[in-house]
Amino acid sequence: MLRLAVPNKGALSEGAQNMLKEAGYRSRRDSKELVVVDEENGCELFFLRPRDIAVYVGEGTLDAGITGRDMLIDSGAPVEEIMTLGFGASTFRLAARAGTMRSVKDLDGQRIATSYAGLLEKYLSDEGVDARVIKLDGAVETAIRLGVADAVADVVETGTTLRNVGLEVFGDPIMRSEGVLIKQQGAVDTHSLEQLVRRLQGVVHARDFVMMDYDIRAERIEEAIALTPGMEGPTVSPLHREGWVAVRAMVRRKGHQQVMDKLWDIGARAILVTDIYACRL
Repeated sequence: MLRLAVPNKGALSEGAQNMLKEAGYRSRRDSKELVVVDEENGCELFFLRPRDIAVYVGEGTLDAGITGRDMLIDSGAPVEEIMTLGFGASTFRLAARAGTMRSVKDLDGQRIATSYAGLLEKYLSDEGVDARVIKLDGAVETAIRLGVADAVADVVETGTTLRNVGLEVFGDPIMRSEGVLIKQQGAVDTHSLEQLVRRLQGVVHARDFVMMDYDIRAERIEEAIALTPGMEGPTVSPLHREGWVAVRAMVRRKGHQQVMDKLWDIGARAILVTDIYACRL
């Protein structure tokens, strides 16, 4: 039975549980459940702190886990990323009092507060910057005002929280993170893990694509196919109305309205777009 670690709270938890539910796995009934046994799918789901997941997987206690790339790298655990999951996007950035720092080189000899000490120390080493890293468990944005640090390194989504305390980001992003599926380094994939990956890939693809159906005159079919090539090719069927065909193809969700405009311009009619719940490509 596959033993899978799932974040127990926060944005990563919501995204992971929604994706697993769409992939056909059981959901927990309430937030107090720590373990869910899914006999039908041969899987045990363990709900853990997102920061601890890479450690459990790296030790081989659990077969796989869902966590953030930032927490994965910060842990230093012997794990590897299997696939990205398309949720929980964030950016890890430096910030200081407005106008005081412009680049990472300005941090030489300074104090930097962060909840991601391992990740930050590696970055500073790569950049050749000698700074003191102060590890805090949370609310690092107050560290400068309290005199604990000269700068902070934190996960930033909109930057509103930092601006509210008089801070501004500077320099290039340290890294961009999102939810990822991980396993122990060098571990052999089991059938259950391969099945999980296929299902999650199906959910990711389903979210990226829509199904588009439309009717068009037969003599314009090549123009239409150029706009909607599908995967191995669209499905084309003759209509009862002579000289017309029906076309069905998967189309990228992003930009599908523009595709509809172009199809209309070449004479397509009855253009329909529907969501895809799951797929295997």
